[in-house]
Amino acid sequence: MKPFSWSTEKYVAVFLFVVLWALIFYSTSLQSGDALKPPAFFSFRFGRPDRCAGRYVYMYDLPPRFNADLARDCRRLSSSTDMCRHLVNDGFGPAITDGGSLPESGAYATDQYMLDLIFHARMRRYECLTADPAAATAVYVPFYAGFDLAMNMDKSDLSERDALPQDMVDWLVRRPEWHAMGGRDHFMLASRPTWDFLRGPDGGWGNALMTYPAIRNMTVLAWEASPWHGNDFAVPFPSHFHPTSDADVVSWQSRMRRQERRLLWCFAGGSRPDSRKTGRNQIIEQCGRSSRCAMLGKAAATKTPGEYLPSHAMRLLESAEFCVQPRGDSYTRKSTFDSILAGCIPVFLHPISAYVQYTWYLPRDYRTYSVFIPQADVNGRNASIEEVLKKIPPAKVAQMREEVIRLIPTVMYRDPAAKGMKFKDAFDIAVERVIDRVAKRRRAAVEGREWQDSVDGYDSWKYDLLEDGHKEIGPHEFDPYISM
Repeated sequence: MKPFSWSTEKYVAVFLFVVLWALIFYSTSLQSGDALKPPAFFSFRFGRPDRCAGRYVYMYDLPPRFNADLARDCRRLSSSTDMCRHLVNDGFGPAITDGGSLPESGAYATDQYMLDLIFHARMRRYECLTADPAAATAVYVPFYAGFDLAMNMDKSDLSERDALPQDMVDWLVRRPEWHAMGGRDHFMLASRPTWDFLRGPDGGWGNALMTYPAIRNMTVLAWEASPWHGNDFAVPFPSHFHPTSDADVVSWQSRMRRQERRLLWCFAGGSRPDSRKTGRNQIIEQCGRSSRCAMLGKAAATKTPGEYLPSHAMRLLESAEFCVQPRGDSYTRKSTFDSILAGCIPVFLHPISAYVQYTWYLPRDYRTYSVFIPQADVNGRNASIEEVLKKIPPAKVAQMREEVIRLIPTVMYRDPAAKGMKFKDAFDIAVERVIDRVAKRRRAAVEGREWQDSVDGYDSWKYDLLEDGHKEIGPHEFDPYISM
């Protein structure tokens, strides 16, 4: 018997057959409105399946005045404390070595204002980073907007406050990468609340970065977004644990499941100038009268006003079933994510503190992982926090805590050097959602329209809460609590 062999004609016939079917599938995708997603036949790179197809990100190599120089000038970030110490370890800050409740490795005294640096460090090691902007789905702008604002917010001359943001915009709009979609495929991160970048022409707090039309075209990430604007999206505050492996994450989750929680509830924080308005005074008063509640003691305080030792704060959060999260200096606060890391069920007093913020990260049904007690009820002394929490059945508490523990990997920022991790962290989810948004905007542009996933104004937040496939908004249970 002759050994089997292929003739040139047979190779050609098979090749033509594959090409024919590939064209058929591609034609079908055009008709279904999915023209911008190449069929699997084309998801190859150098003859191998391309895991990064549709996920490539191009990162600008910005002039150093927009990032590296700002980091080097770190002593200007604060007039009251040395912020330079927080820049080490890719922005995670100094390692925590005093033991306590945090792991022996991967624990850092991370400052929330370092997220510009943390995100940039992760993007440098992003597996689907490309040097070819034409191959990219999205374009990342590593401008340290939070650093710039911190250094210039006290300047009375508004043009001085706006100088670097305006320079940044002028630089961007001259780039050929910008002209491809007018910036609609660009995104950036600002480690401050959105409000800090929405100053009007008549003065006030902050700078005008996010009022520029060019920035309005982009997707902007911040650890507190505005419910009334359509192009900014909230990402988690950085907490204190930055794992290097899946095993680290699983080990931590298991530990939080086994944790003995001797307290019913706790509050990790202090009073603020608006404490009466936000409910903090009432929380402190109610907790002080209860044997089932605890707050941070004097031993937890550092020399910096309002700052606490992470190990002490985490130990408190890990010891309680529920962690009360009133408004911070703004609507949100870092402690929310510290409490999730600690497996502690958060108790919110205002929807903007979480429910209309972190829609990429937290379940739409807030009852599955948290408790809501209206701020007005606490302020008016109409609600006892402890009585509300005591009425929740133990089985329900266990379900909620398990949901919180399940959320842990999604709201932390892993070590940039970690490789092969299966868990998606806060960075991974942010990039995925940005890419998805850009793809929808690109698809709409091909069809000659503008993709509208939100609007500016009172109802903007409602669009972010829509379930997939839904387009109509209407009355919502949070309407009584949210106003312009």
